[in-house]
Amino acid sequence: MATPDLAPDLSHPEPDPEPPAPSTPAPVAIADGVERRLDPRVIQLDRIVGWITTASIALGSLAALTVLFLVADNIPGWLKVLFLVLWVMVTLVLAWSSHRWPEVEHRHTSYKVDERGIEIRKGVLWRQVIHVPRSRVQHTDVSQGPIERGFGLGTLVIYTAGTAHARVDLPGLEHSTALQIRDYLLPDDEDAG
Repeated sequence: MATPDLAPDLSHPEPDPEPPAPSTPAPVAIADGVERRLDPRVIQLDRIVGWITTASIALGSLAALTVLFLVADNIPGWLKVLFLVLWVMVTLVLAWSSHRWPEVEHRHTSYKVDERGIEIRKGVLWRQVIHVPRSRVQHTDVSQGPIERGFGLGTLVIYTAGTAHARVDLPGLEHSTALQIRDYLLPDDEDAG
């Protein structure tokens, strides 16, 4: 009895299996000239920072008022009430602006990266357009404070040659996006020589 030949038939090779689909989408080219907004998570981050600042100012000024009221016995009662009413009003205005201002500021801040460099538009009352050519970039950093790290955000810091806008900050970027822009803006090795 003959044993069947178990060698594979190489005349018709099987096609390679398709590679598995990536679980995450491919990164978008960062230097496409499209104007982009900051990451929307920056609104909540800025609100938290604003609330911390408001609480610090409110508690510090309340402590100062308390010390003033205890030390100065000759302050009339109506003036104490006026100081307290002013304290409450200032605290409420700071609290309201800490909540509302980040959303307004977010609507008026954008950036775009193209082959020439980066352009940053910001400002609500006083608007500013900053264009940093790649040829002027000395070095770049991406920083993260503890609150930014919790939100997955970072600040792109660009240092340029020259005195005007020698340091340009762009906070509120997703950390990976800030790293992509940083790497793109760095001069090529051929350009450095």
